[in-house]
Amino acid sequence: MNIHPQTEFRNHTLIVTVSSDDGRPVLDGRAYESLAKIFHEAAIDDDVRVVVLRGLAGCFCLGGDFSEFLDATKHQRLIAAVTDMFRTLATFPKPVLACVDGDAVGVGCTILFHCDMVIASDESTFRVPFVDFGLVPDAATSILAPQKLGYAGAFRFFCLGDTLSAEDARMLGLVTEIVVGDVEEAALGRARQLAKKPFAALLQTRDLLKGDTGALCDRIDQEISLFQQALQDDTTLKRLQRIARLAA
Repeated sequence: MNIHPQTEFRNHTLIVTVSSDDGRPVLDGRAYESLAKIFHEAAIDDDVRVVVLRGLAGCFCLGGDFSEFLDATKHQRLIAAVTDMFRTLATFPKPVLACVDGDAVGVGCTILFHCDMVIASDESTFRVPFVDFGLVPDAATSILAPQKLGYAGAFRFFCLGDTLSAEDARMLGLVTEIVVGDVEEAALGRARQLAKKPFAALLQTRDLLKGDTGALCDRIDQEISLFQQALQDDTTLKRLQRIARLAA
């Protein structure tokens, strides 16, 4: 069995395929752990200058594995893995690009707010149905979304739960570029451009632009706490059970 997320390394660029341990377009506990480990190692690897996140063919990521939320015995390890992955991503010191071709849902969408550039195919869609599930947003997007989309755009996106087209997402500011054709090659092209830059100046400029990440880590902890509280609510659990059955 292949272990996911899979990685490739080309020309100072680490390419990470976002998927579950068994190759589904979702993130389960082991995938969160794997992603955190990959980013921890990439942060201190001098050969890695840029990271590119991509999904499986025709789908970026459909979110978390809801079946794990329904098993209370997995909550402690799952919450620890999710927290570690989000904190690692929030404090990662090198450029991260996303190559989105297809659906980006839930955490498969909120992870994009930590990317410096999001290159998407013209057929990609974006949706964050947390409120519909009785949950709050994750990955410090309660800070990052208003910064990137503006308050009104963030409220519409998260509270209405609308599905955005690639063009809608570009106009709001979530997507950097829309590509008709080979979106992965376009993303790798941008990665090659960045990898050729004077590396110290690139990292210093990115660090100045991003500012203090401490508030993001604090917000990640707050969101996770609210998420855990929601998992104790019977109505929310029943809602998640229905969603998990539909996804099975």
